[in-house]
Amino acid sequence: MRKWLLFFLLMMSVTGLSGCWSKKELSELAIISAMGIDKNEEGKYVKTVQFVNPGNVSGGLQGGGGGQGPAVTVYTAEGDTVFEAHINSSAKVSRQLYHPHANLVVIGEELARTEGVNVLLDVFERNAEVRSTTKLIISRDMKAGDMMKMLTAIDHIPAEKVNNTLKITEKMRGENVVVSLQDFIKWSTAPGIEPILSGFRVEGNLAEANKQESVMQMDPAANLEANGIAVFKDEKLIDWYEGQTARGVVWILDRVKQAEIDLEWEGKKDAVVYQVMRQNTTIKADTKKDIPEITIHVRAEGAIREVTKPVKLDDPNIIAEIERAAEKEIKQQLQKTVERTQKNQSDIFGFGQAIYRQNAKKWKGLQENWNETYFPQVKVNIEVEAFVRRTGLRTNDHLSELEKKQSKGGE
Repeated sequence: MRKWLLFFLLMMSVTGLSGCWSKKELSELAIISAMGIDKNEEGKYVKTVQFVNPGNVSGGLQGGGGGQGPAVTVYTAEGDTVFEAHINSSAKVSRQLYHPHANLVVIGEELARTEGVNVLLDVFERNAEVRSTTKLIISRDMKAGDMMKMLTAIDHIPAEKVNNTLKITEKMRGENVVVSLQDFIKWSTAPGIEPILSGFRVEGNLAEANKQESVMQMDPAANLEANGIAVFKDEKLIDWYEGQTARGVVWILDRVKQAEIDLEWEGKKDAVVYQVMRQNTTIKADTKKDIPEITIHVRAEGAIREVTKPVKLDDPNIIAEIERAAEKEIKQQLQKTVERTQKNQSDIFGFGQAIYRQNAKKWKGLQENWNETYFPQVKVNIEVEAFVRRTGLRTNDHLSELEKKQSKGGE
């Protein structure tokens, strides 16, 4: 009797379940992979949406899809607001717009300079379907819509190509940063720090970039590449940092994972390549004076990756000299980055936050005019420790051995 009662109660409870009431069939969805925002001459927002063609994603050909056509389709719509432009784009698609797989938002450089980025992000932050981890970049020297229309080799989905490239360049070069919507909004609203974004530009023929034939060639007509760090102030793009200056930003923000430092040796430039494998950067503030002082301390560990001049790598004294040369070069790179940034009057390093953590009362008196008045006057002390942990598979380079061989032959 007890078993029958339990069975009856179980069956009654099942009848109250709603089942898959919120299910969405793939055939009913237009899956968004990326979105781009520009502004046209009439002052209207132009939103370009990149949709995935599921049937063309899998297959033999990469970059262009599975042989039936490109892996993505792009639609563009206008509106007085970003949301209106988005709604207008739905009139061109026969399926429900689906955001959860969108992992990239591209802002046109011109729009970022004139209007800023924050006002554009509100519509994404309010949408429950848009993930806060969606990556944000600036299309450099081009419209965001033009970038959306590019096809890419190797990666099926152009948005995936951009995100994967960002990860690799941040890890291997230390000249770009991966920034999500959540990161940018947090930096923008937090006191004592200004946001940055990575830029992407097209190398090659942009007019051919949206043709499937381009990515089917051994040497594609155009390629998307990570290029520079966009510096912001008061929500607007004000400058681009490249090369060592960009790396200096990433270094001070303690986000360098790997980096190559070219060192001069015995009068020859770029004679030794020191690769940073591990590093740690700390920022401390001294608030005892009227204008606080900042100390940046960097500790780097790395390996010798290449030499183009005979170097006795089995000599501890030589290794110590290389370490000192690495310390000097890293310090110079960081100093140049700090000087340029202070001229820009944009605290992208978070010095203000370091002061707040050290002395909240002091920061309260500096906060209102921090970027324009106090940040440019801050004395910044840079301390660098660099260590050579490995010299590769060879203790002595073959150039040293070749030099010995030649000297013996001349005797």
